[in-house]
Amino acid sequence: MSTLTERVAAGDRRALAQLISRIEREDPETQKILAELHASTSRASVVGITGAPGTGKSTLVNALARAFRKGTAGERPRTVGILALDPSSPFSGGAILGDRIRMRDLALDEGVFIRSMASRGCLGGLSRSTFPAVRALDAAGFEMILIETVGVGQDEVDVARQADTVIVVETPGLGDDIQALKAGVLEIADILAVNKADQPGADSAAESLRAMLDRNERTLDGWQPPIMQTVATTGKGVEELAAAVLSHRDHLARSGVGERRERERAERDLEERLRARLFEHWQTAGGNRLAEAAEKVARRECSPEEAVRALLDEGRLDKKPR
Repeated sequence: MSTLTERVAAGDRRALAQLISRIEREDPETQKILAELHASTSRASVVGITGAPGTGKSTLVNALARAFRKGTAGERPRTVGILALDPSSPFSGGAILGDRIRMRDLALDEGVFIRSMASRGCLGGLSRSTFPAVRALDAAGFEMILIETVGVGQDEVDVARQADTVIVVETPGLGDDIQALKAGVLEIADILAVNKADQPGADSAAESLRAMLDRNERTLDGWQPPIMQTVATTGKGVEELAAAVLSHRDHLARSGVGERRERERAERDLEERLRARLFEHWQTAGGNRLAEAAEKVARRECSPEEAVRALLDEGRLDKKPR
């Protein structure tokens, strides 16, 4: 076991920051470190917070982290890791990464770790580095991991595949209930939060969301998504939201759904890794067989299906598929 692995497993914050930086750089050495840490993961509760821009997700994440640190609904205080995804510039590839500024009141808390990450052009609200970074935070001993997605509105579905609990944040006055219905965002919500509930129209927004859930007879593995009203700037309703997250966590454990979701996540992760490795193999093996196959398909010498079958059949394109 490497020194960095041991330091991360011991909760060393500097080592954790170094590992996540390596993950973002796609350093090949990180795969070995994550493999060594694998047995120490799957202890944290992973909460995804998503929604359209302007709904106050960052402020709500900040308030939610404080609630978990304080302890809520008779629960003990918990350590919190925060991954905040920011959109990357299409020109420079950089990002503002301003969440450390917005969450500066948490920065001195040793029980909180905040990391801003650039989306690097990935759709779905997350980046390729998000899931490995979650595993690193989990191995370091953080009990609650909050993922704030980019906030592009209609592509925020990847978080549902990575998180145990998904909070979809709406706000009155932006027509987000209609957008949510159009985008299918309601289908990924374990909890709905109407933030900025001190503004006019909050009750109407909550009723509209409830009507949509009732119309769709929305239940998820025996769980009926609650609709919470919050004012993140003042903390109103945030403790109740934190309690709903913990209630959903208990439901996952009690019903066995959490274990099933963990298996499904592992299966998807393996599929993606196999797909990436296979693609890389055909790009590099035997003079780029993938390019050769594409050339044969473009010249109409074989169909795409025949090319795929030939690639899988020992990579010999001149061999007739079985």
